Amino acid sequence: MDIGATLKTVRKARGLSQRELAKRAGVTNSTISMIEKNSVSPSVSSLEKVLSGIPLSLPEFFASASSNGSGPKTVYLADELPDVGHEGVIRQLVGADLPFRSLTLINHHYPPQSGPSRFQQRDGELAGIIIEGRLELSIDQERHTLGPGDCFYMESDRPHRLRNPFDQPCRLVSASTRTGTG
Repeated sequence: MDIGATLKTVRKARGLSQRELAKRAGVTNSTISMIEKNSVSPSVSSLEKVLSGIPLSLPEFFASASSNGSGPKTVYLADELPDVGHEGVIRQLVGADLPFRSLTLINHHYPPQSGPSRFQQRDGELAGIIIEGRLELSIDQERHTLGPGDCFYMESDRPHRLRNPFDQPCRLVSASTRTGTG
């Protein structure tokens, strides 16, 4: 993977100069330049810091690099969805080849006794519907147990977490949007 070329493509697609990205990310302009020229290989934490100025998560960044350049897809088969999850939770990202989308759609698979999962706090909205099983949603200081057909809709910058403390797996489909660029 060419991290430098991918960063440059992502930056330009967002209409950001090297200087603007550096300012937003809290790094020097030369840092952005050296990464884009592949003069340096950034650590994961350094790359995360740079991507925070876009904003773009590491999974979204790497998914954009894996796009084959043949243009955006319209149909995504289940076995083509990349897993961008962690903490034992499978999160299948729909449209991974569209890193500049304003909507993120994820099919979550929570195994029994999994979580808690905290999500990236950013401006925008977050909604979800439980497809099967049960899930515990904590928003601020409130806990809610959701089952099949139950939904939530909220501002995504509210402190929240999801977990499955139950003995059955849970499947959640969520959608989130972004407002602004950073």
